[in-house]
Amino acid sequence: MKDQYNREISYMRISVTDRCNYRCEYCMPEGGVDKCEHDEIISLEEIVRIVKSAAKFGIKKIRITGGEPLVRKGIVHLCEEIGKISGIEEICITTNGSLLKDIAKDLKAAGVNRINFSLDTLDPEKYKQITRWGNLEKTLEGIKAAIDLGFKIKINSVLIGGFNEEDVVKLIDLTKDNDIQVRFIELMKIGETRNWDESSFISNTKVLELVPELEEYGVQGVAKTYKIPGHKGTVGLISPVSSCFCEACNRIRLTSDGKLKSCLHSKGEIDLNNLSDLELDEKMQQAIYEKPKSHHLDEGYTETDRSMNRIGG
Repeated sequence: MKDQYNREISYMRISVTDRCNYRCEYCMPEGGVDKCEHDEIISLEEIVRIVKSAAKFGIKKIRITGGEPLVRKGIVHLCEEIGKISGIEEICITTNGSLLKDIAKDLKAAGVNRINFSLDTLDPEKYKQITRWGNLEKTLEGIKAAIDLGFKIKINSVLIGGFNEEDVVKLIDLTKDNDIQVRFIELMKIGETRNWDESSFISNTKVLELVPELEEYGVQGVAKTYKIPGHKGTVGLISPVSSCFCEACNRIRLTSDGKLKSCLHSKGEIDLNNLSDLELDEKMQQAIYEKPKSHHLDEGYTETDRSMNRIGG
């Protein structure tokens, strides 16, 4: 289905929980957030029903996010059920990777095609700093397990001025011997980062300055891709601030409390809780068609009051 601006909407991100075993500085406050009560979190059965509705209107790709999605009980069963839905072609998970090693085989068997890892640095101390208590080794073990099992893999690094510029080269080195994509994402003013110092917000052009041997490789979704000759993997630059890609945006989002957002940065939400099948289909059509034309990051602000862990990464 196309929205009112003639964009084909085919991708849905689903936050299955607002909880996480880490407290990344740009995502959550150190003490955590006011967690949704158990009865406020959307049930797995209801998620499946919502995906069935979304598939009727052209949604083909599902990405499971959080918080940290692997802390949600029943996550493997959810992936199995989504995989049975006609029209769904790809199931992906975004994770910090710390819990993946022991569940990777089950997720593969459940039909998960791709895993995106959040990894902002390869320095153990800096990793602990940005996650507030994370263990880098656990994430690296998760990445290795995913590689060994043949998942398609992307590594997402949020580019933060004054923190991880010196990690860019080391992260890109991961593409030398591995057929993976390392993606750098510009830090956005949303949630915890609203009042961060301006020096933290730097353009992805910094990556190209630091690694001039990168050659243009094409466009993949919202990422401009690059490659170092001879490397197996690629590098992606996602630049929502310096290079708005709203005209090509093809996604909608389901929050952990059952609200449908057709734009990450919009205040607009549609409550999908306690709807009949007919009402659900009507609301799904409405959300897709009324997707906003653009965010306002280039003007220095976001409309939403939600933090990223509530919306889904």
